[in-house]
Formats: sequence, structure tokens, C-alpha cells
Amino acid sequence: MSMRNLSIAAGVAALALGAGMAHAEGPGLGTPITQSDLAPWDINILPDGTNLPAGSGKALDGAKIFADKCSVCHGENGKGGVAARLIGGPPKASLDGGKTIANFWPYATTLFDFIRRAMPFTAPRSLTDQEVYALTAYLLASNKLVGEGDEMNATTLPKVQMPNRGNFVVQFPDRI
Repeated sequence: MSMRNLSIAAGVAALALGAGMAHAEGPGLGTPITQSDLAPWDINILPDGTNLPAGSGKALDGAKIFADKCSVCHGENGKGGVAARLIGGPPKASLDGGKTIANFWPYATTLFDFIRRAMPFTAPRSLTDQEVYALTAYLLASNKLVGEGDEMNATTLPKVQMPNRGNFVVQFPDRI
């Protein structure tokens, strides 16, 4: 081995050793995360309803919650305001008339998941699971996708057939 190659090998070994020591020591910031730390954030709901929480709600209760916490952005009865229109027109498998719940969302469980994570805009994740079920029931009933008296829960919500479900291209079909 030439002196040049020997010097390069020694330099690489020294860098690797130094990097290993620096990595082992670390900067001393933060603490390791535990499963119990992660649990409040691990709230994803799958299309088949996997991970839906306990609870239930009806459209009548959801209407009151919507008026109090949602109408300021989405307008009276969800017809549109500074935020997107949620209710409108008959359910159809197209985007004619905008992206409302009846013609855009592929799964009712996705609607539940989005409301639970992101709404209301000014206070995300502040709604209880009961309120999210009630709001979901209200929005689905207002879009004529379920009956006014239907109760939404972990069993009934995944069974709701959204009109535009078949018009989505599934990128990873093995994950459904």
C-alpha cells in the first residue's frame, strides 16, 4: 500500500471513529419518546374504520355544534363562507359544482379523521370524539348521504358509501 493510500485510510478511520464518538455522546438535547408519549398523536383513521374511537353522534346534535364552532368559517348550514362549501347539490360522482363532501370525499372515515385532526381551524383537536361523530353525522345527513336520524359510530361510519369513491386512483392498493 502506498503512503498516500495509507494516509487516506488513516484519515477515514479517524473520521469514522470521531463521528461514532460524537454520535454516541450526542448533543444532550431532548428525551427519548415513549409509546405513551406518542399515543395522543397516533390518531389516524383508516378507510375501513380501523382506529375509530368509541362514541357516537347524530345529525341533530351535530347541527348545534356546527352552528357554534363551524359556521363562522363554512357559512350558515355549510353553504360556504371564508372557508370551503361543505354542503350543496345532490350527491354525484363528479366535481361539477365544487368539492363538497357529497362529490369529493372518498370515505366517510376520512371526513371524520380530517375533522378530528384539523377542526375547528382556530383550535385543532379541541373537539371531543362525540362532537366529531355528531358533526360527521350532520354533514353526511345534510349532503343526503345518510338519514337525519342515523347514528354515526365506529360500526356505522365505515359502511357509508360515498358517491365519488370509485373515481379516485388508489396509489397503494395494498394499504387499503
